[in-house]
Amino acid sequence: MAPDVPLMGYHKRAFVLRRLAQTFLGGPRLMLGQSAPSYVFVHQILLFLVPWALGGVCSLLYQLGVLEDFETALLSGALMLAAATVIQGTSLVERRRRASAQRVPKHNPLMDEEVWEFSSCLGSETVAFLIPGKKHIIFNVIGHSIISAVLCSSATCYLLPSRLTSLFHGNIGVCVAIFVLGWLTVCVVEYALIVNTPPETAAFQATDDNEIMPLLRPSYVFLFVAVDLADRFTADVPDLRLANQILHVAFLVLPLVWTLGVLPPLDALFLWGMEQLLEIGLGGSPMSSDIRLLGMVLLSVGTAFTAYFIPSSLGLVVFMTGCRFALSLDLTQIGFAIKDLVTSSFTIKQFKDLTAWCCRQFRWREILFHLSVFLLALVEASLLHSAQGDQAFSTTSLQAVMSYILVGLLLGTWVLQEIQAIYIFGIVRNPFYPTDITIVNRFAEKNKGFSRIGAFRKMLTTIVSPLAMIAFLLLDDSLNHLPSVSVSIGLTRSFRMVWQNTECALADMVLVSTIQLLVSETDLWWNRSLDTGTRLLLIGFIRNRLFQFLSKLRFAVTVLVTSWTERRQRRKSSLPLIALNVAFFPILLILIALSALLSSPLLPLFSLPIFLIGFPRPVRSWPGPVGKNAFVCPDTAYYQQMVPSLTAALQTAFASGSLDLCLPGSQYLCRFQDRLAWIHVLERGYAYCRVNIKGLELEETSCQASEARRVDDIFEEAFECRHPRRPSINRHVGNILSACTVLPIKAYSDARNSLAGIMDLQEKRAQLKADFVRVLLWVLVQESYKKIKMPKTSGEAPSRESLPFTHPEVSIAMSVRSSRSGSLHLESMEEETNKSYLPDLESGRRTQQGQGSVPRLCSSLPDTAYIEDETTEERAFSRLYQSVLCALPTFGIGKQELSCPPSVTFRSKYSELLAMSRRWRTAPVMNAQLKELKERFPQDWFHCVLRQLYFSRLKDCHFTLLGDLLKDPALREVYIQAILPCWLAFFGSDQTLPSPGQITKMFNGDVPWSIPMCWLSERQELFQLALKAFRYTVKLVVDEASLGPVESFKKMLSWLETYENDWFFGAASEQEWQQAVLKEKPFLFSLGYDAEKGLCTSRTLTLQEFLVPVGKLSGEAVRGQWANASWETLYATNEDEERFSMQAHPVLLRNLTVQAADPPPGSPVYSSEPLHVPFL
Repeated sequence: MAPDVPLMGYHKRAFVLRRLAQTFLGGPRLMLGQSAPSYVFVHQILLFLVPWALGGVCSLLYQLGVLEDFETALLSGALMLAAATVIQGTSLVERRRRASAQRVPKHNPLMDEEVWEFSSCLGSETVAFLIPGKKHIIFNVIGHSIISAVLCSSATCYLLPSRLTSLFHGNIGVCVAIFVLGWLTVCVVEYALIVNTPPETAAFQATDDNEIMPLLRPSYVFLFVAVDLADRFTADVPDLRLANQILHVAFLVLPLVWTLGVLPPLDALFLWGMEQLLEIGLGGSPMSSDIRLLGMVLLSVGTAFTAYFIPSSLGLVVFMTGCRFALSLDLTQIGFAIKDLVTSSFTIKQFKDLTAWCCRQFRWREILFHLSVFLLALVEASLLHSAQGDQAFSTTSLQAVMSYILVGLLLGTWVLQEIQAIYIFGIVRNPFYPTDITIVNRFAEKNKGFSRIGAFRKMLTTIVSPLAMIAFLLLDDSLNHLPSVSVSIGLTRSFRMVWQNTECALADMVLVSTIQLLVSETDLWWNRSLDTGTRLLLIGFIRNRLFQFLSKLRFAVTVLVTSWTERRQRRKSSLPLIALNVAFFPILLILIALSALLSSPLLPLFSLPIFLIGFPRPVRSWPGPVGKNAFVCPDTAYYQQMVPSLTAALQTAFASGSLDLCLPGSQYLCRFQDRLAWIHVLERGYAYCRVNIKGLELEETSCQASEARRVDDIFEEAFECRHPRRPSINRHVGNILSACTVLPIKAYSDARNSLAGIMDLQEKRAQLKADFVRVLLWVLVQESYKKIKMPKTSGEAPSRESLPFTHPEVSIAMSVRSSRSGSLHLESMEEETNKSYLPDLESGRRTQQGQGSVPRLCSSLPDTAYIEDETTEERAFSRLYQSVLCALPTFGIGKQELSCPPSVTFRSKYSELLAMSRRWRTAPVMNAQLKELKERFPQDWFHCVLRQLYFSRLKDCHFTLLGDLLKDPALREVYIQAILPCWLAFFGSDQTLPSPGQITKMFNGDVPWSIPMCWLSERQELFQLALKAFRYTVKLVVDEASLGPVESFKKMLSWLETYENDWFFGAASEQEWQQAVLKEKPFLFSLGYDAEKGLCTSRTLTLQEFLVPVGKLSGEAVRGQWANASWETLYATNEDEERFSMQAHPVLLRNLTVQAADPPPGSPVYSSEPLHVPFL
């Protein structure tokens, strides 16, 4: 990548600058990309200053003593309501008036601005430009007008000069600055609400259909006003007064904060607030959907509220232990499992519903395990509560003893986790980790020790540690100080954390108990003012934010350093940006700390070392339901097939700890051949998690291929160490991807080969032509045999011989008329059959009959009558067909006889069961061709195929029946009649061999047009059988070239049966190919063509169990890059695929990360619904 790769397209730069100015001012478009009359700008300025004019007049009346403060607020609100009504009414009137004349294009935030033409000062175009109007009249026009009135009324009281003077102790300069700049902020908010909503940098949704964005700025203004009202109507509270003063100053910079996109939209704010309340305040976990999040918040708040009113300490202990355990489970899966067990009719179609597939894993074992642990916890709670006394915490108390046990459990689980890791501390390779990952069984044998370690760690984290922490909490003396709000909130959160996130809860309790052991004898604020539950809440919050701070700091340093160390990332601005970051490093640390405190992503603008605080958003980063946004294509089937096996493998890996800590927001990358699976943990609970698996496109671009090679290098260095006993250092320690483990996954390997020396050789193509008859014969016999084995139903079609017979000439005519390729219409057919173009075949026939040498166009059939009463249309097609036959190649000298298959008489009553349908053997063929095929017919092979059949449903002896079939020449004649048109359709009547390109086309179903092919296309079932036989023949020739020739009929039958049972043949773009992948067909084969080399190519998919490497990604690095991609796409509309932020970055994996995002920034080809992954 050259250093001069643009950050965005040249035409986008001025557009983004204009959009930033519009965002800062709240909607006025004072910078246009076109020339505009001056009145357009004057109108915008006047509309912008309307709130200030109204509020300023009311404030002046208040200062003069004409009005009281509440009267001032009412008057200001009334005036603003009238102004908003007039503004919106004008927009409605103009919109209705121009609706009949023209349709003004709607504004799309993902497109550039429209071009406007202004005709007059108050014209329709001018009003439409100034006031675009609202979509919903009742809710938005009226509602927004009322909100604007309340906002103006509140802002008037908020910025009253007397109020500012008393708040800032008479400092006139500060009061004047706050009054002037504050009203400018109010004008920005009012303009965005009433006149024209600006594009917001903090965009969470791609579209704003419900017009929620206009309420973004007023909502934050109301928060400022609420603090001021609380300070005004409460007693003198110094802290509240100080907060009010700070907020008055911060009120002035709100336009800048909105422009930077720090404050989230209301929908993102609501979801983020519920997640923080649930995770930090109630000990829960972020959820995988909005509905689940809302329901879990309500349940958790309800149980915490109920716990406060339980008077008995025993009842409170039992309630908190049982209820918090239940809330930490996946209640949805338990509901499905109970419903399944009750109804006993739980059936799932394979791969149609992955969520339902995972439900099947949640069976008796999980239910019994959770029930056992639940009862054990209740028994423990009851017993320990009876033994609890009033003993305070000390170094000799029972709680201190449990503290030592918790310290041992924490160290033990951490050591067991590090032992299983490929890199110890992420730096030094584990010398005991197996090095051979090529063979699954061998790796499993060598990995038995690690499996035992993982099973032991799973027992510690799922049973021992939770029960030990429950004991620690039950021995706490804060249970003797009930009822208490802090104790109820703290302990309910702690009891929830024990089950919801055992590893983190164990670390928090060890820290709290260690501090307690160190300061238990001192009179500190820690001991005096805080109970154990509050201490755990505080330590949990600090731990969460500290880990985020360290991860964001690492991400910022990586971006900063690689902007120079990676040669392809160097730009002319790299050195100045590095110098600025070093010079203002304390400010950078403050930004990172604020980002961690808000739990918001650290946004590197355009992927450069220019860091901004992204707005807080949910952990899953994207709006809408998970798994609904993906670009479905033929490659999607490969991920659909792989996901169930990958989900099953993740169960063991998460439970053993080999994938590091599984926390909400954790991201993993799985690499297998050309496939990349992105795993995102959405939710974590007791012994389960819910994940979203995305599949990236298989057709890699140059940037994706560059990053994919780096991923391969990381995994190869980790898992394919040449000297395992020597300590080696992880050379990719700075990469956002860290290798973790390998997982056994059932997937398809993709082998692509060139068939040079096979299909380009003339003898191989001659062999293809010769083997086609034998393979087609086997296919037809098998098809007839399958129909014999199928039981007849009441609605079965009539027998073959009872089907109505159509004259071959009429049949061919109808085939020509309905053929897809080279179709001929009746009008053109009449012209082609005109006497001036074609000879009068009827008169020629009569002449030849008189001479005694008449070529038979169709031999008479004993059981059918010749069709004389042809319609005009049929005669036209018949005459054309006869004329085409005159031009067919000849075999020898003299006249050629066209033969319709005669009726046959079977010697055996069972031959009719294996006979072809009469409709399949009505193709008119020349006698010479029929004679040639009879000579080619493999009689021995036909008998061998018949001997393989077993007629178990028939009463007669098998050997007697088989002997009758072998002695019946009529059965052989029937198959010859059915095979001949298929052979002519694929290979023609001449002796030429098909080229490699023609073979590829016919393999993929594109058979060249011919008269036999036209007849065959009317019989789709026969055509599909012939196509299948041709594909089998191609594979047979390829296998003979690579594995050796077929030496016996038995071997050939074995190969054909394998093709029938285990293989699928077709084009990779067919729907049947994808269905075969989903049904897990063991082998798939397709044929391609290299036009440059003139060679056939093959593609073989083989279903096997592989060891697939998995690595953990830096969650904060992914969130930061996703935040930048969202900003570039939704706000800057920067969709240039060659922009700088889409170029390959082998350390940050920038291109792959952006591709894994939800659309519109990303483009995954597969995205699963939230999948339940149990750890048992």
